[in-house]
Amino acid sequence: MAKQAKRVWFITGASRGIGAEITSAALAAGDDVVATARDPQRITERFGSSEALLPVALDVTSESSVALAVEAALARFGRIDVLVNNAGYGLIGAVEETSAEDVRRLYETNVFGLLSITRAVLPALRKQRSGHIMNLSSVGGYRSGPGFGVYCSTKFAVEGISEALHAELAPLGIAVTVLEPGYFRTEFLEAKSVVETNAAIADYADTAGKVRALAKSVSLQQPGDPARLARAVVDLSRAENPPLRLPLGSDTVAAIEAKNAFVTKELDAWRDVAISTDFPR
Repeated sequence: MAKQAKRVWFITGASRGIGAEITSAALAAGDDVVATARDPQRITERFGSSEALLPVALDVTSESSVALAVEAALARFGRIDVLVNNAGYGLIGAVEETSAEDVRRLYETNVFGLLSITRAVLPALRKQRSGHIMNLSSVGGYRSGPGFGVYCSTKFAVEGISEALHAELAPLGIAVTVLEPGYFRTEFLEAKSVVETNAAIADYADTAGKVRALAKSVSLQQPGDPARLARAVVDLSRAENPPLRLPLGSDTVAAIEAKNAFVTKELDAWRDVAISTDFPR
């Protein structure tokens, strides 16, 4: 089935950051956008009023809110062609410094929220036998590190879910892509988008502690251009054969290459032990 020239986007977390940039780029490309946020007035304030734009209130942690948002989208435009699961936030702190409540709250948004939205939109995509799901992961979804361990674990979950969805939905004509941004110049490292653990253990001063300081120093100085990212995402929505993963930013590319090299080297060093555990043939 040929892809439509004009698409209907459903974007979560659209009032600021990467979500807002993708909303802007999709509108500029002539597409229709269902732009969601906890406070839809912020969408209107940023983008104004337009027949192509539907601001919708959405709390991704609420099943009823999710259902109402998807219902409103379909009532207005009749279809959804591109789902961008962007809503989420970051957490800085060593794993031991992170409370159980911090972990649960993060997973409610970054993982369970994404699953809730996806389940709600999929019946429409399956009926259409077309569509493209784009799940926001991160460079931290491919490579974890000190200070971001629990946050990265949510993005590892997004990657695993997306791989399975890719295999399950390809026969139905629905594409799935994991977007893996590196450090882009948005408000992501500011207080509205990232929180720090209350605990700070001295033994982690040289690992997670340094990451806390680094995050403050690079905030709003990141190398990635979010407007260029957004245009790349719009181009992706028109690709005939979209990838399962799309790294975004030279820092992500470098991190992936470094991890792949590390995994290959370690596998070679321990290959004999790894394969020794099979039953003898």
